[in-house]
Amino acid sequence: MSLNHTKNKKDSIKISRIFIYIILIIFAIYYLLPLYVMLTNSLKPLEEIRSGGMLNLPSVWTLDPWRSAWSTAQIGVDPSGLKPYFWNSISMVIPAVILTAILGAVNGYVLTKWQFKGHGIVFGLLLLSCFIPFQIVLIPMAKMLGILGMAGTTSGLVFVHLIYGLGFTTLFFRNYYAAFPTEIIKAAQIDGAGFFRIFWRVLLPSSGPIIVVTVIWQFTNIWNDFLFGASFADFDSIPMTVALNNLVNSSQGVKEYNVHFAGAILAALPTLVVYIVSGRYFVRGLMAGAVKG
Repeated sequence: MSLNHTKNKKDSIKISRIFIYIILIIFAIYYLLPLYVMLTNSLKPLEEIRSGGMLNLPSVWTLDPWRSAWSTAQIGVDPSGLKPYFWNSISMVIPAVILTAILGAVNGYVLTKWQFKGHGIVFGLLLLSCFIPFQIVLIPMAKMLGILGMAGTTSGLVFVHLIYGLGFTTLFFRNYYAAFPTEIIKAAQIDGAGFFRIFWRVLLPSSGPIIVVTVIWQFTNIWNDFLFGASFADFDSIPMTVALNNLVNSSQGVKEYNVHFAGAILAALPTLVVYIVSGRYFVRGLMAGAVKG
């Protein structure tokens, strides 16, 4: 009797697993289908796309749409391709991510291990900044960039993303450091370590998981941002997302859908690489920073 019960239990577990796998496969196909369509059509000649069958594999494989999207496609009135705007985004994203991560780590360190009178109010104000819509800050930020002489520059975009992202990075590091043993900080102080020495030698080396979370979060948000780029960038500092929009909505010449697909993949490629390389650490870092005091 017990053997039959155990066998039935194992069978039910197998059936439930099969059902779960089927559901996961269906969702995976659903979410990967747009990527499949973009990738296959970016490798087709334009005539083949116009003849229909966008879900079919290319009968003639070509990399010309990729070359055009990268270096010769019409971006507005400039046939420069996405290459210069790709490097604009790189020169904007890297310093913005580094600065927001460092300042967020320092803020989290101060708010948890060097608490001062009113630190809860300061953290609440920083937390409030996470819920402010993009549109609300456009006019004040434009005024601020004009005063600082940074309007229409890459450094101005770095400044905008630094201000807007600081609330998120402070939240991440504050929650992570709240679970860090305060006794270690006190022991370091007894040994004569100061504010920055404790930060660089004690806290930062143990902050790997939350640094990964911060880098992925900030890189994705800054790279994919369109509104700030369209509002504050000049022609020489236009980021990749704005250039892609100009490519797709160009009114000159024939609509080259294969080039548009290739351009969209080029625009999404850096975030895909970041997630593939370090995505497995993302959830781990979030869970490590989920301990609340």
